[in-house]
Amino acid sequence: MAWLAKTAMLRRLMTQMTDSLTKTPPTARQFGAVNWMGLATLYKKECRRFLKVFPQTLLAPIISNLLFMTVFVLAFAEQRGGGSPEFIKFLAPGLVMLGILNNAAANSSSSMMTSKMNGSVIDVLMPPLSYYELALGYIGGAMTRGIVVAIATAIALSIFFTPLIPMHWWAVIYFSLSAAAALAMIGTLSGIWAEKFDQLAVVNQFIILPLSYLSGTFYHIDILPELFQKISLANPLFYLIDGFRYGFLGESDGNVMTGVILIAIINIILFVLVLKVLKSGWRLKA
Repeated sequence: MAWLAKTAMLRRLMTQMTDSLTKTPPTARQFGAVNWMGLATLYKKECRRFLKVFPQTLLAPIISNLLFMTVFVLAFAEQRGGGSPEFIKFLAPGLVMLGILNNAAANSSSSMMTSKMNGSVIDVLMPPLSYYELALGYIGGAMTRGIVVAIATAIALSIFFTPLIPMHWWAVIYFSLSAAAALAMIGTLSGIWAEKFDQLAVVNQFIILPLSYLSGTFYHIDILPELFQKISLANPLFYLIDGFRYGFLGESDGNVMTGVILIAIINIILFVLVLKVLKSGWRLKA
Protein backbone atom coordinates (compact mmCIF):
# COMPACT_ATOMS: atom_id res chain seq x y z
CA MET A 1 0.00 0.00 0.00
CA ALA A 2 2.86 2.35 0.81
CA TRP A 3 4.38 1.60 -2.57
CA LEU A 4 1.11 2.44 -4.33
CA ALA A 5 0.78 5.72 -2.42
CA LYS A 6 4.33 6.73 -3.38
CA THR A 7 3.64 5.85 -7.02
CA ALA A 8 0.46 7.95 -7.07
CA MET A 9 2.28 10.90 -5.49
CA LEU A 10 5.07 10.60 -8.06
CA ARG A 11 2.53 10.62 -10.89
CA ARG A 12 0.86 13.74 -9.49
CA LEU A 13 4.20 15.53 -9.30
CA MET A 14 5.03 14.52 -12.88
CA THR A 15 1.63 15.78 -14.03
CA GLN A 16 2.11 19.13 -12.28
CA MET A 17 5.56 19.57 -13.80
CA THR A 18 4.22 18.76 -17.27
CA ASP A 19 1.37 21.22 -16.87
CA SER A 20 3.73 23.98 -15.70
CA LEU A 21 5.95 23.45 -18.74
CA THR A 22 3.06 23.53 -21.22
CA LYS A 23 1.39 26.61 -19.74
CA THR A 24 2.24 30.09 -21.02
CA PRO A 25 4.94 31.63 -18.81
CA PRO A 26 3.90 34.68 -16.77
CA THR A 27 4.64 38.06 -18.27
CA ALA A 28 6.89 40.61 -16.60
CA ARG A 29 4.06 43.11 -16.08
CA GLN A 30 0.51 42.29 -15.12
CA PHE A 31 -0.72 45.84 -14.41
CA GLY A 32 -2.14 46.83 -17.78
CA ALA A 33 -0.79 49.75 -19.79
CA VAL A 34 0.13 51.74 -16.68
CA ASN A 35 1.16 50.54 -13.23
CA TRP A 36 -0.95 53.12 -11.43
CA MET A 37 -0.12 51.80 -7.97
CA GLY A 38 3.62 51.88 -8.63
CA LEU A 39 3.44 55.32 -10.21
CA ALA A 40 1.42 56.71 -7.29
CA THR A 41 3.85 55.17 -4.82
CA LEU A 42 6.86 56.75 -6.51
CA TYR A 43 5.07 60.12 -6.67
CA LYS A 44 4.18 59.94 -2.97
CA LYS A 45 7.77 59.01 -2.16
CA GLU A 46 9.05 62.09 -4.00
CA CYS A 47 6.52 64.35 -2.26
CA ARG A 48 7.14 62.93 1.21
CA ARG A 49 10.86 63.36 0.63
CA PHE A 50 10.67 67.16 0.46
CA LEU A 51 7.81 67.46 2.96
CA LYS A 52 9.89 65.77 5.67
CA VAL A 53 12.40 68.62 5.50
CA PHE A 54 9.93 71.42 4.70
CA PRO A 55 11.91 74.13 6.55
CA GLN A 56 14.67 73.60 3.98
CA THR A 57 12.64 72.76 0.89
CA LEU A 58 9.57 74.98 1.31
CA LEU A 59 10.08 77.59 4.00
CA ALA A 60 13.61 78.64 2.99
CA PRO A 61 12.79 79.61 -0.63
CA ILE A 62 9.71 81.54 0.52
CA ILE A 63 11.79 83.56 2.98
CA SER A 64 14.46 84.05 0.33
CA ASN A 65 11.95 85.53 -2.13
CA LEU A 66 10.51 87.79 0.57
CA LEU A 67 14.04 89.04 1.31
CA PHE A 68 14.58 89.73 -2.39
CA MET A 69 11.45 91.86 -2.44
CA THR A 70 12.40 93.63 0.80
CA VAL A 71 15.85 94.51 -0.52
CA PHE A 72 14.48 95.98 -3.75
CA VAL A 73 11.72 97.89 -2.02
CA LEU A 74 13.74 99.30 0.88
CA ALA A 75 17.28 99.60 -0.46
CA PHE A 76 16.21 101.09 -3.82
CA ALA A 77 13.13 102.98 -2.66
CA GLU A 78 14.59 106.29 -3.81
CA GLN A 79 16.47 104.93 -6.85
CA ARG A 80 14.92 103.90 -10.19
CA GLY A 81 11.46 103.66 -8.66
CA GLY A 82 12.41 100.69 -6.54
CA GLY A 83 9.66 101.34 -4.04
CA SER A 84 6.91 102.29 -6.48
CA PRO A 85 3.75 100.16 -6.61
CA GLU A 86 4.29 99.58 -10.34
CA PHE A 87 7.74 98.09 -9.76
CA ILE A 88 6.48 95.90 -6.90
CA LYS A 89 3.70 94.53 -9.10
CA PHE A 90 6.23 93.91 -11.87
CA LEU A 91 8.71 92.14 -9.59
CA ALA A 92 6.31 89.92 -7.64
CA PRO A 93 5.37 87.49 -10.46
CA GLY A 94 9.04 87.13 -11.36
CA LEU A 95 9.89 86.07 -7.81
CA VAL A 96 7.05 83.56 -7.81
CA MET A 97 8.33 82.05 -11.06
CA LEU A 98 11.86 82.05 -9.65
CA GLY A 99 10.60 79.82 -6.86
CA ILE A 100 9.16 77.38 -9.39
CA LEU A 101 12.35 77.22 -11.46
CA ASN A 102 14.80 76.72 -8.62
CA ASN A 103 12.77 74.27 -6.56
CA ALA A 104 11.55 72.03 -9.37
CA ALA A 105 15.11 71.58 -10.60
CA ALA A 106 16.52 71.10 -7.10
CA ASN A 107 13.98 68.43 -6.15
CA SER A 108 14.47 66.03 -9.06
CA SER A 109 18.24 66.49 -9.29
CA SER A 110 18.89 66.01 -5.56
CA SER A 111 16.50 63.05 -5.36
CA MET A 112 18.18 61.25 -8.25
CA MET A 113 21.67 62.09 -7.03
CA THR A 114 20.99 61.01 -3.46
CA SER A 115 19.50 57.71 -4.63
CA LYS A 116 22.60 57.03 -6.73
CA MET A 117 25.03 57.95 -3.97
CA ASN A 118 23.46 55.81 -1.22
CA GLY A 119 22.60 52.93 -3.56
CA SER A 120 18.84 53.11 -3.04
CA VAL A 121 18.20 53.75 -6.75
CA ILE A 122 18.00 49.96 -7.13
CA ASP A 123 14.83 50.08 -5.01
CA VAL A 124 13.22 52.16 -7.76
CA LEU A 125 14.65 50.22 -10.71
CA MET A 126 13.73 46.74 -9.43
CA PRO A 127 9.91 47.16 -9.10
CA PRO A 128 7.80 46.65 -12.25
CA LEU A 129 7.91 50.30 -13.30
CA SER A 130 8.49 51.23 -16.92
CA TYR A 131 10.82 54.04 -17.89
CA TYR A 132 7.93 56.41 -18.64
CA GLU A 133 6.39 55.68 -15.23
CA LEU A 134 9.74 56.46 -13.61
CA ALA A 135 9.88 59.71 -15.56
CA LEU A 136 6.35 60.73 -14.58
CA GLY A 137 6.99 59.91 -10.91
CA TYR A 138 10.16 61.99 -10.62
CA ILE A 139 8.84 64.85 -12.75
CA GLY A 140 5.51 64.91 -10.93
CA GLY A 141 7.15 65.11 -7.50
CA ALA A 142 9.46 67.94 -8.59
CA MET A 143 6.59 69.84 -10.20
CA THR A 144 4.58 69.55 -7.00
CA ARG A 145 7.36 71.10 -4.94
CA GLY A 146 7.78 73.96 -7.42
CA ILE A 147 4.06 74.71 -7.53
CA VAL A 148 3.66 74.51 -3.74
CA VAL A 149 6.53 76.98 -3.27
CA ALA A 150 4.99 79.27 -5.90
CA ILE A 151 1.57 79.28 -4.26
CA ALA A 152 3.03 79.91 -0.81
CA THR A 153 5.28 82.68 -2.17
CA ALA A 154 2.36 84.33 -3.96
CA ILE A 155 0.31 84.29 -0.75
CA ALA A 156 3.19 85.75 1.28
CA LEU A 157 3.86 88.51 -1.28
CA SER A 158 0.15 89.32 -1.44
CA ILE A 159 0.01 89.70 2.35
CA PHE A 160 3.15 91.80 2.83
CA PHE A 161 3.59 93.71 -0.44
CA THR A 162 1.02 93.61 -3.23
CA PRO A 163 -2.01 91.45 -4.07
CA LEU A 164 -1.35 89.03 -6.90
CA ILE A 165 -4.58 88.68 -8.85
CA PRO A 166 -4.35 86.92 -12.24
CA MET A 167 -5.76 88.71 -15.28
CA HIS A 168 -5.26 85.75 -17.62
CA TRP A 169 -5.64 82.46 -15.78
CA TRP A 170 -4.64 80.39 -18.81
CA ALA A 171 -1.24 82.08 -18.96
CA VAL A 172 -0.62 81.67 -15.22
CA ILE A 173 -1.52 77.97 -15.31
CA TYR A 174 0.24 77.17 -18.58
CA PHE A 175 3.54 78.89 -17.85
CA SER A 176 3.72 77.77 -14.22
CA LEU A 177 3.14 74.11 -15.09
CA SER A 178 5.42 74.33 -18.13
CA ALA A 179 8.19 75.89 -16.07
CA ALA A 180 7.85 73.28 -13.33
CA ALA A 181 7.90 70.45 -15.88
CA ALA A 182 10.87 71.83 -17.84
CA LEU A 183 13.07 72.38 -14.80
CA ALA A 184 11.99 69.05 -13.28
CA MET A 185 13.20 67.29 -16.41
CA ILE A 186 16.42 69.27 -16.51
CA GLY A 187 16.98 68.38 -12.86
CA THR A 188 16.33 64.70 -13.59
CA LEU A 189 18.83 64.69 -16.44
CA SER A 190 21.47 66.52 -14.41
CA GLY A 191 20.94 64.14 -11.49
CA ILE A 192 21.46 61.15 -13.76
CA TRP A 193 24.49 62.70 -15.44
CA ALA A 194 26.28 63.86 -12.30
CA GLU A 195 28.47 61.34 -10.49
CA LYS A 196 29.09 63.56 -7.47
CA PHE A 197 27.46 66.56 -5.86
CA ASP A 198 30.16 68.90 -7.17
CA GLN A 199 29.06 68.20 -10.73
CA LEU A 200 25.45 68.76 -9.75
CA ALA A 201 26.37 72.13 -8.24
CA VAL A 202 27.99 73.14 -11.55
CA VAL A 203 24.69 72.69 -13.38
CA ASN A 204 22.72 74.60 -10.75
CA GLN A 205 25.17 77.44 -10.14
CA PHE A 206 26.54 78.02 -13.65
CA ILE A 207 23.56 77.17 -15.87
CA ILE A 208 20.18 77.30 -14.13
CA LEU A 209 20.88 80.18 -11.73
CA PRO A 210 22.43 82.59 -14.29
CA LEU A 211 19.70 81.88 -16.83
CA SER A 212 17.08 82.53 -14.14
CA TYR A 213 18.55 85.83 -13.01
CA LEU A 214 19.28 87.05 -16.55
CA SER A 215 15.79 86.37 -17.84
CA GLY A 216 14.07 89.63 -16.94
CA THR A 217 13.10 88.63 -13.43
CA PHE A 218 14.16 91.97 -11.93
CA TYR A 219 13.98 94.34 -14.92
CA HIS A 220 12.38 95.13 -18.27
CA ILE A 221 14.63 93.94 -21.07
CA ASP A 222 13.93 97.11 -23.06
CA ILE A 223 16.29 99.02 -20.74
CA LEU A 224 19.17 96.82 -21.97
CA PRO A 225 21.38 97.58 -24.98
CA GLU A 226 20.14 96.04 -28.22
CA LEU A 227 22.71 93.22 -28.14
CA PHE A 228 21.69 92.12 -24.64
CA GLN A 229 18.02 92.32 -25.58
CA LYS A 230 18.68 89.79 -28.33
CA ILE A 231 20.57 87.60 -25.88
CA SER A 232 17.63 87.77 -23.46
CA LEU A 233 15.21 86.75 -26.22
CA ALA A 234 17.38 83.68 -26.83
CA ASN A 235 16.98 82.63 -23.18
CA PRO A 236 14.08 80.13 -22.84
CA LEU A 237 13.56 81.09 -19.21
CA PHE A 238 12.77 84.64 -20.32
CA TYR A 239 9.60 83.40 -22.04
CA LEU A 240 8.54 81.49 -18.93
CA ILE A 241 8.87 84.53 -16.68
CA ASP A 242 7.51 86.95 -19.27
CA GLY A 243 4.47 84.77 -19.99
CA PHE A 244 3.81 84.19 -16.31
CA ARG A 245 4.02 87.93 -15.64
CA TYR A 246 1.64 88.53 -18.54
CA GLY A 247 -0.87 86.34 -16.73
CA PHE A 248 -0.91 88.79 -13.81
CA LEU A 249 -0.26 92.16 -15.42
CA GLY A 250 -1.68 91.73 -18.91
CA GLU A 251 1.52 93.08 -20.47
CA SER A 252 4.76 91.48 -21.61
CA ASP A 253 8.20 92.37 -22.95
CA GLY A 254 8.13 89.62 -25.59
CA ASN A 255 5.62 87.78 -27.73
CA VAL A 256 3.51 85.57 -25.47
CA MET A 257 2.41 83.16 -28.19
CA THR A 258 6.03 82.69 -29.26
CA GLY A 259 6.73 81.69 -25.69
CA VAL A 260 3.79 79.25 -25.65
CA ILE A 261 5.01 77.44 -28.76
CA LEU A 262 8.71 77.54 -27.85
CA ILE A 263 8.20 76.18 -24.35
CA ALA A 264 5.92 73.42 -25.64
CA ILE A 265 8.60 72.31 -28.12
CA ILE A 266 11.33 72.43 -25.48
CA ASN A 267 9.26 70.37 -23.04
CA ILE A 268 8.53 67.72 -25.66
CA ILE A 269 12.24 67.45 -26.50
CA LEU A 270 13.19 67.24 -22.81
CA PHE A 271 10.57 64.57 -22.10
CA VAL A 272 11.74 62.41 -25.01
CA LEU A 273 15.32 62.81 -23.83
CA VAL A 274 14.41 61.82 -20.26
CA LEU A 275 12.60 58.73 -21.54
CA LYS A 276 15.55 57.67 -23.67
CA VAL A 277 18.04 58.10 -20.83
CA LEU A 278 15.88 56.19 -18.35
CA LYS A 279 15.23 53.42 -20.87
CA SER A 280 18.96 53.00 -21.54
CA GLY A 281 19.78 52.91 -17.81
CA TRP A 282 22.77 55.18 -18.42
CA ARG A 283 24.63 55.83 -15.14
CA LEU A 284 21.80 54.17 -13.22
CA LYS A 285 22.46 50.47 -13.77
CA ALA A 286 25.76 48.95 -12.71
